[in-house]
Amino acid sequence: MTTGTTRSTVPASDAQRAWLLLAGIALAWGINWPVGKALLAYLPPIWVVALRSAVGAAALLVICVLRKRLVQPKRGDIPVILSVGVLHMTAFSVLASIGLQYVAAGRSAVLAYTTPLWVVPGAWLMLGEPMTARRLAGVGLGLLGLLLIFNPLAFDWHDRNAVLGNGLVLLAALCWAISILYVRAHKWVTPPFELVFWQALLATCLLVPLALLLDGVPQVDWQPSLAGLLLYGGVFGIALAYWAVNTVNRTLPAATTSLGLLGVPVFGVACSAIALGEPISLQLIVAMGLILGGIGVGTMGGGRQRG
Repeated sequence: MTTGTTRSTVPASDAQRAWLLLAGIALAWGINWPVGKALLAYLPPIWVVALRSAVGAAALLVICVLRKRLVQPKRGDIPVILSVGVLHMTAFSVLASIGLQYVAAGRSAVLAYTTPLWVVPGAWLMLGEPMTARRLAGVGLGLLGLLLIFNPLAFDWHDRNAVLGNGLVLLAALCWAISILYVRAHKWVTPPFELVFWQALLATCLLVPLALLLDGVPQVDWQPSLAGLLLYGGVFGIALAYWAVNTVNRTLPAATTSLGLLGVPVFGVACSAIALGEPISLQLIVAMGLILGGIGVGTMGGGRQRG
């Protein structure tokens, strides 16, 4: 969301801390995919993201109060609160959680992080950003990766659940991309981190009634493992991760942060294989390499985007 400080003006100790935080973010969000998959054994999909969002909002409130960064949003902040709260924290989370019922966590992480591929043409059409040869090449590589994942000879198009699940995760990525496009165009009044609590609060206020409407009142068997998974998703996956992203963005260039976050699907695939026993096929590895390589090529020239 914010542009980073150039590395030449950043003390070495701050840069080292930022790199460690960036690695921690990639790992935390990578683990979040198998955590989300595991939560589906206890809760319906929309309740998973609603309770996780509530935990995250509560943790963000504590962080903001302790750091004296709790502010009342101004009128100019409303559009970006709506954009992130509705499109990213609500629509993306719901679609991805429903999709996770039918799609492996590792595969979902790869599909969800195709978001920058949709941002590039969207920025060209909506924001007037130039469509350079590098960006075209990046989109091309990424689309090749998607074609490999959905190889008509290997993908079971007759499996309605598989088609629905994969389609929902890709639609989630598109919602996130639209949010990113607005964030790029937004004229900031209040610093980004001060608004994250309000975005998470808005998402929670939308998700809880949506969960009641679509999933009904859940019959929950509260166990320590369920509480631990929700705490991880809310505290590490939302509160601490967003705090860390804003800290990193103030230290490292935005393009560096974007490329560093390409580690999320890599960790997501690896952690899903370790924690859930999901197989890692050669096809998925090659497709992931093409998609991440395309994102890397397309964003290496700069530009602002955030995970």
